[in-house]
Amino acid sequence: MALLNDAKNAVALVRKAARARSAYRSVTEVVRSRGPLERDRFRIAVYFADGDVNMYQMRQWYRPLRELAKTWPVVVLSRNATGARALLDDGALPVAFVPEVRNIERFLARQDIAIVLYVNQNTRNFQMFRYGEMWHVFINHGESDKMYMTTNQYKAYDYALIAGEAARDRLSRTLWDFDLDRRTVEIGRPQADHYSGQTPFAPDERTVVLYAPTWEGDRPAAAYGSILSHGEALVERLLADPRYRLVYRPHPRSGVVDPAYGEGNARIIAAIAAANERDAGAQHVYDDGPELGWQLAAADVAVVDISAMVYDRLAAGKPLMVTRPADPAAAVDEGGYLGACEWLTSEKAPEIVSEITRVSEDPETSGRLAHWVRHYFGDTSPGAPTERFHAAIDRLMARRDEWAERERPVSG
Repeated sequence: MALLNDAKNAVALVRKAARARSAYRSVTEVVRSRGPLERDRFRIAVYFADGDVNMYQMRQWYRPLRELAKTWPVVVLSRNATGARALLDDGALPVAFVPEVRNIERFLARQDIAIVLYVNQNTRNFQMFRYGEMWHVFINHGESDKMYMTTNQYKAYDYALIAGEAARDRLSRTLWDFDLDRRTVEIGRPQADHYSGQTPFAPDERTVVLYAPTWEGDRPAAAYGSILSHGEALVERLLADPRYRLVYRPHPRSGVVDPAYGEGNARIIAAIAAANERDAGAQHVYDDGPELGWQLAAADVAVVDISAMVYDRLAAGKPLMVTRPADPAAAVDEGGYLGACEWLTSEKAPEIVSEITRVSEDPETSGRLAHWVRHYFGDTSPGAPTERFHAAIDRLMARRDEWAERERPVSG
């Protein structure tokens, strides 16, 4: 068995290397045919060192960044060939492919970058921190109560843009000697201003249920994925009930660590296809699209795992349930919303229909939800998060100019 696993791992590594080489060739061809980016055009760079498997971390920022670019031109610095190819294919933002440090040096020599934004904690972020005369700002790829959200790596950045009071409380409990008032800025969830888009189904009397499980995790403390413990049971019930329409949006990394988890994901996808074959009017959806928005806006109820999806949905202010991890080793911080949320246990998953009725119709549940929306995101009225995001960037730009002026040599 060990030899078989070693052989499978070797084959996977060879395929991964081949994909990387193919992506590198295609990206360099595109960049060569496009020519260099316009000199002195960009003021803000988004640093992304990951491959295409983590593109969800960038894609959720596309719309807010495109809006920001109307005032402050934005470019993505991509270090990985498969990530760069995905970014170029998406065409949402200008891309500079900078696989080596010397490429970064050349790029910075041609652009007056004032702010570098980071959407994750890739270890190669450290290579970018070497450059001064610009602010390094962590914007993250979501808001959640996972342990990832309190990492001591926050201290590596000049500033962090956080969602709201809940994030501030979380960081104050965890980080030693960290000046929250000076180094964090609350902006809410700018993505919530873009929860829109065309649904792939015609709205009717059916109740739309979004089920968005996360991946299986790479260690017991992060075992938040529910596909095997909850997902197949709740999906079976919803597909069998003509009152409901399921929108299934699994995490793109589902099954990368545990093949059984990937197999469960495949069974759910097949079950959705079979249900639509039986009843074309059901219009159940398997959603693996690049953008997140219409799913959150269209769903009457959402069922999500402990992940940023909890808070993406919370920002919409509509009914949701969170799956309680079946693995007792999974770390659950109940100091915030998870201490008051509507849990769905694996035992209750087969009773999903009655659980949906409860969270949708109970006024006490609705009142609790409204309280936590304010606690996590502040003012969620349309346009308010975008306004705060832009105001934070404007302040950082002004501060950068102040520091640049201090460093300028005095003539005469």
